[in-house]
Amino acid sequence: MSPSIADLFRPLRALAPPNRLDRDQRLRLRMAIATGLVIALPFAFVYAFVFLINAVGLPLLEWANERPYTGEFYVDPVLLTVVILVGLAVQYRYGPRTVLRSVGGRRVSPDEYPELHAAVTRLAAQADVPKPDVAVARTELPNAFAVGTPGNGTVVVTTALLEALDDDERDAVVAHELAHLANRDASLMTVAWVLPTVTYYLAVLAFYVLYGLFRFLSVGGGSGGNRDGRALAVGIVVITVSAVLTLTVSAMFWFGSVLIHRVLSRYREYAADGAAAEITGSPAALASALETLDESMPAVPERDLREFDGGAEALYVAPLESRAFGDEELVSTDVFPETHPPTRERVRRLRERAGEAA
Repeated sequence: MSPSIADLFRPLRALAPPNRLDRDQRLRLRMAIATGLVIALPFAFVYAFVFLINAVGLPLLEWANERPYTGEFYVDPVLLTVVILVGLAVQYRYGPRTVLRSVGGRRVSPDEYPELHAAVTRLAAQADVPKPDVAVARTELPNAFAVGTPGNGTVVVTTALLEALDDDERDAVVAHELAHLANRDASLMTVAWVLPTVTYYLAVLAFYVLYGLFRFLSVGGGSGGNRDGRALAVGIVVITVSAVLTLTVSAMFWFGSVLIHRVLSRYREYAADGAAAEITGSPAALASALETLDESMPAVPERDLREFDGGAEALYVAPLESRAFGDEELVSTDVFPETHPPTRERVRRLRERAGEAA
């Protein structure tokens, strides 16, 4: 049996650092590499289209107009840099709000959830980070995540999580999310989802253009005695070639950007697990919380899974991949590595750490 892409990335787990200093250094290194790729890939995406326009589009234009075309398509690198950086900055600023809305999260006051706010306040002080906002999402999916930066972050928990965990387990999960804010990987994960979103919608648009053209021709749109046969053929060829190339390039960059997003997501969970164990002083509490969440996942209604399944699933403390049903509408892990390390492995490491601390 040939190895899957997930198998190819398994050696990264062997790089598990022996102490927190090394772990933080490794996380910073991976974040630096990921940040570079997040910035570089949009440039590569645009210049891939520039190349295709010059290599394919202009010759196609010459053929369609039956006359030579002089010159080349050009994109000002300074203007492109400004556009890309502004786009990333906008996502950095407003992305957390979008994620929060996508899962139905609502910021809550201390009067509404006094125990949760007290826990966040206490653990934020222990983690030496500013207290983030607290939001709650009403769903039967037990999970939690964090968005934003240490000074402007939000910890989101679901009502199902608050019902499923005891106080120590809840504190361990909150500490895990505070660690993501402290490491600043929560904001990087949000910004890194810009290119997958853009390329996904471009690919969908190109697909529907091809589908619309097919439907047009299938209902007789290509017939008619008064039509200019060559003009129709030229239009069909130009639309088809443009849509196919757009679909192909968008799909390639979508695949690459999602792969980067998921690989970074896997490593940051180990770092946050270790930091949460140090913040609370109870690795066993987080291990128990992960086991509880993992065991609860199969009972979650498919409706709730669909609402949480999308670009934000890499942010969650517990992976959606542990669900025990094969709904094809949910994100597949057959092609990509999973967003999280195996829960069993995370629990094993935490149990070992608890044994060392005993």
